[in-house]
Amino acid sequence: MLPPVSGRYLHATLTLTLALALTRYLHTGDVGYVDAEGRYYVVDRVKELIKVKGFQVAPAELEAILLSDVRVADAAVIGVPDERSGELPKAYVVRQAAHPALSIEQVKAYVAERTTSYKHLAHVEFVEAVPKSAAGKILRKDLRKMEDGRRGGSARSKL
Repeated sequence: MLPPVSGRYLHATLTLTLALALTRYLHTGDVGYVDAEGRYYVVDRVKELIKVKGFQVAPAELEAILLSDVRVADAAVIGVPDERSGELPKAYVVRQAAHPALSIEQVKAYVAERTTSYKHLAHVEFVEAVPKSAAGKILRKDLRKMEDGRRGGSARSKL
């Protein structure tokens, strides 16, 4: 019997069997964890991870931290190229109307107090709105395209 997550592989049983035979896991590209009570959480996608000096940084983790700040109305994080580190996190932040004086330094400090050094924000840009799909998903490709236009290249590392 095939695992429940294999529905779309119904007619590709050989492919699925080979994929599961090697590791006993189906590699979906999702990043998750299991808590102390045995509950599973999917928190990000591998292809969206930011690679900082070989470390993986989940944009969703940094976004959750940013959104826990009462001065932040919305936020999105992408990786931007860096010669020394490969990529560095950049946050696009929408200020709460009641906090128009929120500064880049304050945003960086807020995240730095709650993360390890390689997860610190290298860049912060204030925006009027974070681009989202009709379903509410952050459109990172739009943010990368905006970065590409500014940098004259790719907003994804070549590593």
